[in-house]
Amino acid sequence: MKNSKYFVLALTTVFVVACNELEDVDISSQNEVQVELPELTAGSVDFSNYVSLGNSLTAGFTDGALFQASQSFSLPNIMSQKFALAGGGTFVQPLTNDNLGGLAAAGNRIQGPRLVFGGSGPVSLESIIGDVTVTTDIVLNNPSGPFNNLGVPGAKSFHLLAPGYGNLANLEAELANPYFIRMTGTNPNISVLEMAASQSPTFFSLWIGNNDVLGYATSGGDGTNPLTPVSGDPGVGFDGTYGALITTLTAGGAKGVVANIPNVTSIPHFTTVPHNPLDPTSESFGPLIPTLNGIFGQLNQVYTFLGFPERSIEFSSTAASEVVIKDETLVDLSAEIAGVLTESPTFPAFVESFGLPAAAAPTVAGLFGAIYGQTREATADDLFVLPSSAVIGTVNTTSVGNLVLAGLSQELAGQFSVEGITLPLEDKWVLLPSEQEEIATATAAFNDIIAATAGQAGLALVDANALLDQLASSGITSGDFTLTSNLVTGSAFSLDGIHPTARGYALLANEFMRAIDATYGSNFEASGNFVNVGNYPTNYSPTLQ
Repeated sequence: MKNSKYFVLALTTVFVVACNELEDVDISSQNEVQVELPELTAGSVDFSNYVSLGNSLTAGFTDGALFQASQSFSLPNIMSQKFALAGGGTFVQPLTNDNLGGLAAAGNRIQGPRLVFGGSGPVSLESIIGDVTVTTDIVLNNPSGPFNNLGVPGAKSFHLLAPGYGNLANLEAELANPYFIRMTGTNPNISVLEMAASQSPTFFSLWIGNNDVLGYATSGGDGTNPLTPVSGDPGVGFDGTYGALITTLTAGGAKGVVANIPNVTSIPHFTTVPHNPLDPTSESFGPLIPTLNGIFGQLNQVYTFLGFPERSIEFSSTAASEVVIKDETLVDLSAEIAGVLTESPTFPAFVESFGLPAAAAPTVAGLFGAIYGQTREATADDLFVLPSSAVIGTVNTTSVGNLVLAGLSQELAGQFSVEGITLPLEDKWVLLPSEQEEIATATAAFNDIIAATAGQAGLALVDANALLDQLASSGITSGDFTLTSNLVTGSAFSLDGIHPTARGYALLANEFMRAIDATYGSNFEASGNFVNVGNYPTNYSPTLQ
């Protein structure tokens, strides 16, 4: 066990191209039937001044970044092009400076460039083309507004009300958003909502609240990005926040369309990495299985003795094995494990088998207790965040340092610091079933508020939650294309596993227009003015700069 990396997780992408042979068909006797479509009408909507508010899903974020090409295919920009056919006006976006992605502040990079497809999965653009200079600088070259697209990547619902959210002076204290700093110009303390209202929109779109649950989910529910409660934080709560947004936006008689919050645990960011990625045929993992099972065999006896045999850990030599995780919902057996091992007459000999003196047995017993006190093998009910694929099987250097300080050799410390194998994966990499339930509960509460508020204001409502459920279950067919929620191959989600591709945004644009038709009597669908999703790309070349 001397390798610095014991297991490499590969997300293998399989592309299947179905080719149908053309049959000779006599069309000489066939007559084309032409259906005359009605003229496009805006119904009761005035699209002349359209303003969109939201987060990264409104801004056009894709492949883990915001860049000019992705902005050109943002959801509101796609819609604005159709609105223009029904009396809509100019739609201005805070364009970035390039197609590299990323942000800088006074020449210092604060956000990295976009992801690209590396042959088997997502990789950094720089891994393909080498070092890049991020040219979109929030200090040196911000665009001038006013902007119709007020989508701010990373924004939670209450951020749209927050004064100073675009003030550069607040950035270090994490009270400002670098993307919104680019929009505020000479009025750095204006809020997103105030900026929208100052333009007196005749029509608006609002899709907000996703990050109120997504931040908690992408951090694995580890507490660093807590769920925003339905009320009470940060003083107004989601219900008060959402009500204030709608009240202000409709005060001048504007009509609008809103969307609810999808079940974020159904997106590929949480469904791509399997719970059992450990391959027994892997040269870096397979040969170690007997040794690993011998080590865990000692621990498994302790689990059984303490009455918790279900926590036993054993790796299979014939099938893919589950990773080892820390589950903070389990009873903490740290002290009990250390006590049982310390009292075991055979444990000193076990310790000596690692080249340690028998006198080190109490120390090793304590380490075993601390590491494996709340440990179990993962199940299919656990969800793993996409970045965990690059962590599983690697050596945690922090753990190595701590174990060396405790008296283990560098080599032995490395052996017991392999992520997901000898070192349980931390909470930030895993969404436990209990955490998934918290997300579901919060999402349902937020969506009830969105539906009730939209209904009271007479707004069009897009059920994005149902849309994602359909993508995840059976896929959605639009024209000649079927989109699913699979990473890379599904066409709907970009390489970050969270944000749509341009084709995904096009699909959403049609759903938004369908809701507008149903509420306001417009006829984008009936008049043939839905967008053709096939005209929108699903990926961007690394050479696009």
